[in-house]
Amino acid sequence: MISRVRAADLLPLATISMRSRPLRAVLSTLGIAIGIAAIVGVLGITRSSQADLLARIDRLGTNLLTVVNGHTVDGEEAQLPARAATGIARTEGVQRVTATADLARVPVFRTDRIPAYRTGGIDVRATDPSLRDTLDGQVATGVFLNEATTRYPVVVLGHDAATQLGINRVDAGTRVWLGEHWFTVAGVLRPFELAPEIDRAALIGLSVAAEYFGFDGHPTRLYVRTDTARTTLVAGMLARAANPAEPNSVSVSRPSDALASRLLVADSVTSLLLGLGAIALLVGGVGIANVMVISMLERRTEIGLRRALGAARRHIAVQFLSESLLLSLLGGAAGAVLGTAATYAVATSRGWQTLVPMAGVWAGLTAAFVIGAAAGLYPAVRAARLNPTDALRTS
Repeated sequence: MISRVRAADLLPLATISMRSRPLRAVLSTLGIAIGIAAIVGVLGITRSSQADLLARIDRLGTNLLTVVNGHTVDGEEAQLPARAATGIARTEGVQRVTATADLARVPVFRTDRIPAYRTGGIDVRATDPSLRDTLDGQVATGVFLNEATTRYPVVVLGHDAATQLGINRVDAGTRVWLGEHWFTVAGVLRPFELAPEIDRAALIGLSVAAEYFGFDGHPTRLYVRTDTARTTLVAGMLARAANPAEPNSVSVSRPSDALASRLLVADSVTSLLLGLGAIALLVGGVGIANVMVISMLERRTEIGLRRALGAARRHIAVQFLSESLLLSLLGGAAGAVLGTAATYAVATSRGWQTLVPMAGVWAGLTAAFVIGAAAGLYPAVRAARLNPTDALRTS
């Protein structure tokens, strides 16, 4: 008569060691759980972060370009022509353009009692009222410059500049000491994610910049909004449009590329962390294999007795292999739950949309199954090959 093992008996047999030594079973699955949690958590957090970043790029737009003065062939700083904005505005595909000029050595203070050398890192930039529309910016309090206020000592502060000066609201008496002159603060801007230089700047009109500080009309930075579908093509034409005589001395960039590059950095970090997760899985597999070998040596008497009572070698092998697979899958399931929980926690705290990659969960569970099978194969084969007489004699 052929000996058989019912499927209903396989689970109790496979869990004998786990039930008798629960702490060892928990510790043996810990490596698998950590590895799977790392894989699921890293993929989930990365996907959630990338989705948020892509949404921010879509919201801010990829059609903003900046044109700045570069350097001549002699290495000296070049100067943009006074009519650079006019040339750019005539370029096909350009929707809006605004010129700004950085006014060097013009300090900004809250009062006139602060020494001139303590500039605080606030820049003064001359611009016109179209800047807010070109950058798609918003005013946090007060109003932005208009055609009237650009002719008078009126200033609008960037978010960081206002914070540094201690100004969080605007009224009729709010003033700053700008370049040895009192300027009335008309408004404070919200942060510009694609133009951080505006956040730390005090903005004044072109006319008052020429009157008070001798501004010669040459811009240092231009912001250009283009037709989104033609942004790349327009970017290639802006240097010549801004300075036809010396296009090589003009630098053109797209601020959204800085945000997009963070996706590549995130991918690199993800690959590194996934590698660490894979190492944790491997260590967990070795731990399970070690536990199974010890379990096999401790249960030689049981194996010998079962063989003497008619259990076939395949039954012994299936028992130990099932135990190894069960340990690994339990660790994989615990890791998937921990990784998902970590993803939800981080995404919720950052205000991101939570994205748990099911492909990563299934890949982790599959890896746990394969590792469990590999870890249990040698102990199962060795247990099956034990001679029942030798096993009973050495017990």
